[in-house]
Amino acid sequence: MIGELDADAVAGYFRGKSILIIGSTGFLGKVLVEKILRVQPDVKKLFLLIRAAGVESAKHRVETEVTGREIFQVLKEKHGDRFDDFIQEKVCPLAGDIVYKNLGLDHAKLTELSKGINIIVNGAATTNFYERYDVAFDTNVMGAKHICEFAKRCNKLKMLLHVSTAYVAGEQEGILPEKPFLLGETLREGVHLDIESELNLIQETRREVEANCYSERVEKRTMKELGLKRAREFGWPNTYVFTKAMGEMLLGHLRGDLPIVIIRPSIITSILNEPLPGWMEGIRTIDSFIIGYAKQALSIFLVDLDLIMDVVPGDMVVNAMMVAMAVHSEDQGQSIYHVTSSLRNPAPYAVLADSGGRYFLHNPPCSKKNGEPVRLSRMRFFRTLPRFRAYMAVKFRLPLEILRLLNIALFGAFSRRYGELSRKYRYVMHVAELYAPYALFKGCFDDTNTERLRAALKANKEQNKSRGYDFGFDPKSVDWDNYFYSVHIPGVVKYLCD
Repeated sequence: MIGELDADAVAGYFRGKSILIIGSTGFLGKVLVEKILRVQPDVKKLFLLIRAAGVESAKHRVETEVTGREIFQVLKEKHGDRFDDFIQEKVCPLAGDIVYKNLGLDHAKLTELSKGINIIVNGAATTNFYERYDVAFDTNVMGAKHICEFAKRCNKLKMLLHVSTAYVAGEQEGILPEKPFLLGETLREGVHLDIESELNLIQETRREVEANCYSERVEKRTMKELGLKRAREFGWPNTYVFTKAMGEMLLGHLRGDLPIVIIRPSIITSILNEPLPGWMEGIRTIDSFIIGYAKQALSIFLVDLDLIMDVVPGDMVVNAMMVAMAVHSEDQGQSIYHVTSSLRNPAPYAVLADSGGRYFLHNPPCSKKNGEPVRLSRMRFFRTLPRFRAYMAVKFRLPLEILRLLNIALFGAFSRRYGELSRKYRYVMHVAELYAPYALFKGCFDDTNTERLRAALKANKEQNKSRGYDFGFDPKSVDWDNYFYSVHIPGVVKYLCD
């Protein structure tokens, strides 16, 4: 049973706490660091594990990639000339990496941390759908294991919060429950997953590549193709969600009595409310379409406009994380939350298409050459992958084949042009097939656990307005058309289109 608490109680929970945050240079990590420092300046210390060669390099990355970003502007205005002193007092950069045992920290630092850390937040991940298998496995699987091992050494630890993704569900349809993965479980019936065997396969493939003296390019392609092959063999659409699922399995298997909360957001989008509406970093699934259309690099899309686009603003995800930390401190259990919108406030892809069309009609992008407004072509949508492939074959593949034959007849006169167009065609087809599981996704994420968490948070709009922050994460409060037209798309244009 979850007890009631208000925003003051959530903010108060972080007073005097020492928190290790992994993944602070990512979009969600920055939003979390900023929010904790803004709502609870009496937090004891935020330890930020940074991939860096040393402490000075870690400090520089924090200054340039975290606290130096626009999202910290409100905090800078609040503290004025004391901002740098405040950050130095509260934020401690650590040079390390979760791909290594003991997080890459020396014995002295590891011992010091294990005696003082109260909360661990793991938001680190390799999110590239088509990442090298070894790279994704090191971060998303072994990283989870190393963090769990370290967490069990921390004698003052109240909980470990791990950020996963709702799409560990793969391409399943229907209502998808908030339930954990058992070790070895797969999405394909009759198939068992052995994580140790996967690690051995990666190491064996590395040795084979090195023994044959393949180029770095061949090695990269080999490891990428291996990840995609293994993911699809076990029922997942790509390397990212496959390795995230394995990370969840290891946490559940190794945790013992460790209190663990797993947050599974859907597609994370720009900040809705605070501290900077529209702010974002990193191109999400839907943003590639927005950017492609704004730059007129794309005019065709593989998407069924009637299907639900499950998105959630980044500040709502962080609010859910902080409320979950306050609620589940020292629970000694495992809780899983879908921070999603498809069940409570579903938004079809048509909403994004309509609001995007209106936005660019009213705010046409300008040409970089002469500053004149770009004349936008009409978007064309394909509801199925076979129809998309057929269109691409007629419109692009056939002309390419004609160009290839001309190139042969004219002794290679068009070799360079044919090579460029051929690579572009293969890239577009590859991206379309990678994004298809999301653009054509027919599942709906159950959020019963998350709804209980929301119900525990007593809303007081007047208090929230006076204090300048809240911890709301109810998707029903979002008008999707207004959000995309007035907040998200302008944010994409401002922060991602340069």
